[in-house]
Amino acid sequence: MALPPFLEKIVDWLRAGYPEGVPQTDYIPLFALLGSQLTNDEVTLIAHELETSSDPGSSEAIKKAIADVTNTPVHTADINRVRAHLAGAGWPLAIPPRD
Repeated sequence: MALPPFLEKIVDWLRAGYPEGVPQTDYIPLFALLGSQLTNDEVTLIAHELETSSDPGSSEAIKKAIADVTNTPVHTADINRVRAHLAGAGWPLAIPPRD
């Protein structure tokens, strides 16, 4: 299933921000950051897109991170670290408009 254009832009930014893949320590704050601006379904679509282009271990870690975000408080410092990392790769810190 093709992603809507605005979700494709987010995936592109994530790949630019994490060219080597998202480190496990950033999964929870990353999905918390995305979840603060997107619906659960949109976050799931992004996670699915990231997992299909990564190794199976990353796929399981992404699924676990999404589950953890819903049950675990995320530290502001971790979210700020991920936000700064993405900003360094051109992340606009605002979700692009839905086309």
